[in-house]
Amino acid sequence: MRVDLFDFDLPPESIALRPAVPRDSAKLLKVSGNRLSDHLVSDLPDLLGPDDILVFNDTRVIPAQLTGTRGDARIGATLHKRVDLRRWQAFIRNAKRLRVGETVDFGKDVAAEAEARLDDGSFILRFLGEEPVELLLERAGTMPLPPYIASKRAIDERDADDYQTMFAREKGAVAAPTAALHFTEGLLASLAAAGIGSETLTLHVGAGTFLPVKVDETDDHRMHSEWGRIDAATADRLNAARAAGGRLIAVGTTSLRLLESATGDDGIVQPFEGDTDIFITPGYKFRAIDGLMTNFHLPKSTLFMLVSALMGLETMQAAYAHAIAGGYRFYSYGDSSLLLP
Repeated sequence: MRVDLFDFDLPPESIALRPAVPRDSAKLLKVSGNRLSDHLVSDLPDLLGPDDILVFNDTRVIPAQLTGTRGDARIGATLHKRVDLRRWQAFIRNAKRLRVGETVDFGKDVAAEAEARLDDGSFILRFLGEEPVELLLERAGTMPLPPYIASKRAIDERDADDYQTMFAREKGAVAAPTAALHFTEGLLASLAAAGIGSETLTLHVGAGTFLPVKVDETDDHRMHSEWGRIDAATADRLNAARAAGGRLIAVGTTSLRLLESATGDDGIVQPFEGDTDIFITPGYKFRAIDGLMTNFHLPKSTLFMLVSALMGLETMQAAYAHAIAGGYRFYSYGDSSLLLP
């Protein structure tokens, strides 16, 4: 399909620079078939049915944004995907000033060698020394806010909490699974009281989620890969819930992509551990999920393509037009939608 079919005009003032307070006070647009209705996230227990299961991503965002020097050149690095204990794939700013074999000094006794340059222009960075890389990042890194927020304001102490979900446990993401930012302990208690269950999986979201689609046709786009895991016990519980008539509602496109990667044509979720580069566009047949809770995405992004695959392009164009006219806030710190085909 042509990428420009997924374009739309978004006023700059629609981009949220801070999350709603409290988190579950954010707006929620329910799209059921082609019917639209306006709610709050706190209404979620009334919008789902007993025995439905919300599937959350428990990845934890690490301070993966680094700024340093190579000689007199200023170099920025956004870590994307872990290679091993000391190596990360990273997107580099001012990459023309960095060559393989050179060392970038990120300050605070943190340095990394540019070990290789990959075909997509990213680098493999090997962090020097003996300290665990996690400790180095805590010392020298900052939260990797999306570029559409970071370009409008400085990253501050609030973001260390705001850009982390209440489920965050497994360190490794360089972007938050933002659909779950809306959840609170009180909301989870209300969902449980309504008979709505929850499960968690892990997908370490990479910086590639923010890369623009630069081709004219979706078939020509090369999707980034990310590491994920669903253990056998979780897979068994998900399959049992669905067999009993419950619906699996993915909280976020990250949960959805991993579930679909782990599920066969028979609709059975299998244990999964490894990389996935699944790219979902209209025409895709969903196997694992029955619905999706997700924020509002960028024009011409792979994520808007995904929601259009789930609900239909025409329906999502109408939903986004409704959201813009209704003052919904877009992107990572923005409002939410509940998509039920």
